[in-house]
Parts: sequence; structure tokens; C-alpha cells
Amino acid sequence: MRSGGAGSSGSGGGASMPRLGLGFAVGAAALLLAACSTTVSGAPVSVFADPFKVAGMRAVDGPTGLREDVHRDGRAVSESDGGEIDELAGQSVADVEQFWEGAFPEAFDGRSFQPVDAVISWDAEDYAGVFCGSDTYGLVNAAFCPIDNTIGWDRAVLLPALRQVHGDMAITMVLAHEYGHSVQQQARLNRRGTSTLVAEQQADCFSGAYMRWVAEDNSDRFTLSTGDGLNNLLAGMISFRDPLLSEDDYVYSADMDEHGSAFERISAFQFGFTDGASACAAIDAKEIAQRRGELPVALQQGETGEWPVTEQSVRSFVGALNAKFTPAEPPRLAFAAEPAACPDARPSPPASYCPATNTITVDLAGLAQMGSSPAEFDPAAPLSGDNSAYSVLVSRYMMALQHAHGGVALDTAEAALRTACLTGVATTMLTQQVRTPEGDTIALTAGDLDEAVAGLLSNGLVASDVNGESVPAGFSRIDAFRTGVLGDQDRCLKRFP
Repeated sequence: MRSGGAGSSGSGGGASMPRLGLGFAVGAAALLLAACSTTVSGAPVSVFADPFKVAGMRAVDGPTGLREDVHRDGRAVSESDGGEIDELAGQSVADVEQFWEGAFPEAFDGRSFQPVDAVISWDAEDYAGVFCGSDTYGLVNAAFCPIDNTIGWDRAVLLPALRQVHGDMAITMVLAHEYGHSVQQQARLNRRGTSTLVAEQQADCFSGAYMRWVAEDNSDRFTLSTGDGLNNLLAGMISFRDPLLSEDDYVYSADMDEHGSAFERISAFQFGFTDGASACAAIDAKEIAQRRGELPVALQQGETGEWPVTEQSVRSFVGALNAKFTPAEPPRLAFAAEPAACPDARPSPPASYCPATNTITVDLAGLAQMGSSPAEFDPAAPLSGDNSAYSVLVSRYMMALQHAHGGVALDTAEAALRTACLTGVATTMLTQQVRTPEGDTIALTAGDLDEAVAGLLSNGLVASDVNGESVPAGFSRIDAFRTGVLGDQDRCLKRFP
């Protein structure tokens, strides 16, 4: 978030992120997967509004990962050490290929699918090994090599780290993404010179299509629950986001190896998960430009994108929302560790709304903690930042607007998703600077959407009802939020009546 003006704290001192290299590069010191992104142009990805479903599937917890008794062989892995990681990766590649044997002809006019020629494993801490014509020492990576039609991965650093943090399916997801590049080549989707951004977004979309197939119990190797299992995959995608760049960096990145934000990556995955492999071909440079619109993709010179949560910043933020929405009776703002008793709602700390008194009560210490970011870049730490907190504040303000609108319940699952949707609307509106009565100028900056999405997965308060009760699936929460980012208030009220 950007703020300036008399008495303002400025942008704050958020953590900077290291520059990411080409392709699906992951540094040994900083585990960051480059990735892709998209949302559906001008419309929500999912057409399903049931708060207890994920793209039409019931949202349930359950087993996720490699089945206990797998009787089908995986792909033979060249240069393998015969260990558990390569076994899991070989099963993953074989499963992805089984999916594409059926999905490729359906998506691409009956054409037949051809598997990659080989899959290759290496140890990034060993000087021996070659992949795609390059030495693999220090290559903490997974990739598709179009030169010899192979897929390879680092079994020593990358895949074990992914598995430790996000489980078996994180490995499968990365390899499904890499196989998406083979699919692109076979389908001849892109001309020479197509940007990395387009190619990566398509690949993440393809991985979403595959994961839907697994979630529907079509795989005899893997399982994926639509509750905690899918939530964990989405959390992994947030950790694989592009680094946050300044405008000076972005001039270089846009021409070379931009892959997309966490918000965009998850949107791409959901696009494929909801609409299938054939929809991924619609992602091109024009569609991406139209979809991004005025959303910020790089920090302005000298910005960090972080504005520490203080009483002044909260007051200014509410002032900015008042200026944008001009309600007849703006909600009152109170500061207390615990809100006063409310006859028609329970507290939802660190920001609670009471319809009876039209009051938003903020636990300042709790909100500041929610909006803090690591002093130094830590790839293992959950993504957080100022908008992880401010988006929760916005959601309670949008609850007040719903109360003023009338005719809608505030204590239902539909209300939770409606609130997430309206928070997305407000988020996009704040990409344009607004001058507040407190003397601050507030505007959304690059990275703020990612921080809001991280909060939607970690605590769900942005997608909660007036009592702080959220819907179970992070997939549905993010889908509702994105509907608002790409839409308007009317769309949110129609989709979540």
C-alpha cells in the first residue's frame, strides 16, 4: 500500500525479495519457483456460487498425495539414485501423461499426445550431471527442455524442500506445470518470441486442469482433497510467486522473464481447474493485458509497498473508503482489544463489525501483527504484509455497506463470499489514488493483491460473515475475491445474493 502526506508514515520498511532468474528457476539460498498467471478476462473464473463447493465439487478434507498401494509403474528416471523422491517424481510424470492421453485429443482437435522422450534426475550439490546441455551443479530447478524433449528435476534440494513444506502433491504440481510446456509445444500454441509470461500462465493453467482430474478421483496413483489438500497447493503457489520488482527492474523483467504474481498464478491454476485444458489456449498477450488493466505490477521508485498499521493509518484507510463509497452513514471507528458487546454479531478480531451500532472495532495490536512482514526475506515464512491486515479492515467496512444496502443476510456462508467479492471491488478501486481528510494519499501498490490472497488462505477473515465465520475452501474464497477485483458491486450482489 502506498501512502503519503502530512504526518504519514510513508511506505514503511517491508522486506525486499531477490531477483528471480529465467524459467522455473529456484535459488539454493532462496526457494522461489518462477510461475505463471491469469484470470478470465472481465469475468470470474468459476461459475459456481455454492460456498461449500469448489468449482462444482463438494469441498471436503481427506487424503492427499500418493496412494498407499500404487500398482502402476512410474516413468523410468534416468540418472536416478533410486530414492523415494525420484520414485514420487516418476509416478507424477506417468500420471500426468495418463491424463494428457485423454485430455490432449479432446482439447486440441483430436490430435494425439506424445510423451516426452525421457525424464532425468540430478543432484544439484554434485558436480556430475548434465541437463539440457548445461551442468547441473547448483541447478536447484525443474524444467522442460525443448531441445531434446525431456523433463528434469533436482532431487537433492528442490523436490525434498517442496515436499517438506507442501507435501507430495507439491512435487506433482511442479512437474504437471513443466509438462504443460511440452503440451504447448505439441499443440503449437505459441509462435517464436512469445513472452515467458504467456507461456508460464498457460502451463499453470494446464496444471490446474490435471489437478481437477485427480480431485475427481480419476487417478489411480494420487488423491487430492478439495479442502485442505487443494488449500495447501494454493499456498504453495503463493510461495512460488515472482519477486516484487521496482519500475526500473520491471523494464528489464517485462522483456525477459516475467512470470506473474501469486494472485495471477492462482488465478491461472483455477482457470484450468474450473474450465479444463481447452480453456488454457485462450491465454495470450492481449488477454493478459486486458485482464491486468490498471492493476499495479511494479513498485514506483523508492517504494517498498508497505505502510505499517497504526491508528492514523487505520483512520486514513477508513477515510479513503468513505471517499470512494460515500455512504449516507459511514461506519463509526473504535479501537479496543475487545469490542463492546454487540446484540447482533460476535467479534471477529482483529477487526469486528457490529450492525446494531454501525461500528468497526479494531484491535490495533492484533491488526498490526497480522500486517507485519519479515525483516529479511525468508522463503519458508508465510507471505504477509500490510494488505494482509488492511484487506481485513476493508472486509468489515464492506460488511457495513451491505448492512446499509439492506435485503441481504450478514451471517451466512453466502455473506462470507459476498464480503470477499466486495473487498475485491474495493481493492481495485484503491488502485487509483485517493486523498483522505487526514491528509494522506492512499493507493494500492504491487504485491498488495498477493498479501490479500495469502490472508484468504491463512485465516479467511476477508471471506467471513459478520461473526467471522469463513467458508472451508480457500479456492472458493479466492475465487470470490477475484470476482470483485475484476467486477463491480452489482456483480457481487448478483452472484452471492
